[in-house]
Amino acid sequence: MMKKYPTGTQRTSNTSPLKEVFEELLEAYKLKDTYSEKTVIQEWGALMGKTVASRTQSLSIRKKVLYAKISSGPLKKEMIMNKSKILSLIAEKYGKDVVEDIVFL
Repeated sequence: MMKKYPTGTQRTSNTSPLKEVFEELLEAYKLKDTYSEKTVIQEWGALMGKTVASRTQSLSIRKKVLYAKISSGPLKKEMIMNKSKILSLIAEKYGKDVVEDIVFL
């Protein structure tokens, strides 16, 4: 027979999902922006596709500006023309305050 919890020490179901707790910690330690920036960089290939990922030499974010070094001239030109579309894609997935501008190098 299972032992019952004494009155007053029973487990409650007011637990929060891990994701919520993690986000609260990021907010508390003012790390949310940094975490979001790292996530954008890490998921660049999935966000933009294999062709863009294979021609991206480096990515960095400083002061809410994403710097992307693209090795293909024609691809860089196409990305410059679609800059607002790329920004809205990033904003939709990671929040609008993470990246405010993109510079293609």
